[in-house]
Amino acid sequence: MKKGKSVRLNLFNPIKSVYGTVDSTNLKSIYINIQTWVSPKSDYNNWSRIVSNLNKEIKTSVFNSIDKDLFKDYTIVDLDLRSSGLSPGKKSFLNLEVNLYPTKEIDFKCPELKESIKEIIKNIVRENVTENEFFTFSSSKNK
Repeated sequence: MKKGKSVRLNLFNPIKSVYGTVDSTNLKSIYINIQTWVSPKSDYNNWSRIVSNLNKEIKTSVFNSIDKDLFKDYTIVDLDLRSSGLSPGKKSFLNLEVNLYPTKEIDFKCPELKESIKEIIKNIVRENVTENEFFTFSSSKNK
């Protein structure tokens, strides 16, 4: 019996975003998955430091935009961007997964949940994508 559900939320053009759960009947966690392609604006010496800073900035954005009445302070933010292959003119795949844990029993189809997740995604895009000084973002590798 399939219990997992997911909802596609393509709110912004350069990113693809989905949220879901592995068990919608006994909702214990919710994931947000954001995928995009990044291309460095110029060449830098220490890409691992830049990717690490981006990870930290995204964690801060998520933490600042969480509805504390709906979700626990405990979250998992996993940024997957390989710093070893980054070079100008070459696109690299970025995958971001955020795990949230509800503070109370809530229905997966609840509009309050959807709006809260939209706000988290908007905050990530506003603070880390549109104003990023190191990367340009695109929805596919070939564009």
